[in-house]
Amino acid sequence: MLKVNKHIYTVSEITRVIKDLLEEKVGEIWLEGEITNFKAASSGHFYFSLKDSNALILGAMFAYANKGLKFKLEDGLKVICFGKVDVYGPRGQYQIIVDKIEPQGVGAQQLAFEQLKKKLAQEGLFDLGHKKALPIMPFAVGIVTSSRGAAVRDILQILQKGAPGVDVVISAVRVQGDEAAGEIAQGIMDLNLFGKVDLIIVSRGGGSTEDLWAFNEESVVRAIYQSELPIISAVGHQINTTLADLVADVFVETPSAAAKMIVDGKNALLAQLAGARHELNFSIADKIGDLKNKLTQFMHMLKSPRDRLLERQQLLDELNYGLNNHLRHALELARERSNSLIQRLGSLSPLGVLARGYSLSVLLPREEILKDVRQIKPGDKLKTVLNQGQFTSVVEEVIADERKSSL
Repeated sequence: MLKVNKHIYTVSEITRVIKDLLEEKVGEIWLEGEITNFKAASSGHFYFSLKDSNALILGAMFAYANKGLKFKLEDGLKVICFGKVDVYGPRGQYQIIVDKIEPQGVGAQQLAFEQLKKKLAQEGLFDLGHKKALPIMPFAVGIVTSSRGAAVRDILQILQKGAPGVDVVISAVRVQGDEAAGEIAQGIMDLNLFGKVDLIIVSRGGGSTEDLWAFNEESVVRAIYQSELPIISAVGHQINTTLADLVADVFVETPSAAAKMIVDGKNALLAQLAGARHELNFSIADKIGDLKNKLTQFMHMLKSPRDRLLERQQLLDELNYGLNNHLRHALELARERSNSLIQRLGSLSPLGVLARGYSLSVLLPREEILKDVRQIKPGDKLKTVLNQGQFTSVVEEVIADERKSSL
């Protein structure tokens, strides 16, 4: 009788053999399929199955791999995965450990945009009923943007020329990169807490879809929605609409267009005042003419002695003279009031303040506006803006205000 040597495997041994074979023969692969049975564990790991019309394979994407995922995984989503085929020993199941995953047929960024847009729309963030009206004539405007970009320069130049009486408060933030969304949202909240501006412009000077992505982040959209002040979205783009545009009270395609809205509002208000003054003049003149006609008719109807006619004529002359004086006085008061308002608008301009010899200093690199010497210390770097140009300096000595400290 022939004796055959045979090896009896344990379950763990055969599992290791299968695992080694899969790693050797299959290893890392690209795999397409439809997600089903998706679960997000409290550990941050994702577990799901990938299926096609004939088969199904288990999948796992650990927290280190899914941390930067821009879109949301969900059942029914068709994807392309890259990972390593492995065997999960405790259950003897083969699976794919996913390192990368992309939606099939659409970019991850676009899918993330559509998913967030749908979610926020269902919550009512884009409803027209939530939009706030812009003030007819804002006397102070807050701008959330980069202090070094073209956007803020365009806005300031247009306001200086067309609406010099408007105060400008700039919340300097990054408008691109991983930290931009948080800074933009915080800038909006800071201007609301500041309480001394009439509206906010959220702006940047254009760029690619990736450059503008901060304005699609949920934190920015919710900050705009929750703002008590009306907001103009002025993200420079020509084709793509950001979620910030959809939630803002008004959105325009360029920073310049936002500034022109304010200038146009001022011009419309001045035109309205001029129209009201014209109507007042016409009404007074019409009233005078009506009174003259009535007096003339009355004079023709009189059958009195000559001295009474002369008396009435004198009264008519006095009334005419008084009405003309009243008209001239009213017009002069209106003119003086208009000139006073225009001078006040000019004196309130921040650029006018700089022209009178004042300056504005900010602490670098955060560009925080300096209001108190306690904000700085020797060795800090400052940027100082003058009426003509700007310069940087280093603090050598900080001298406290003795009068305030003694109080």
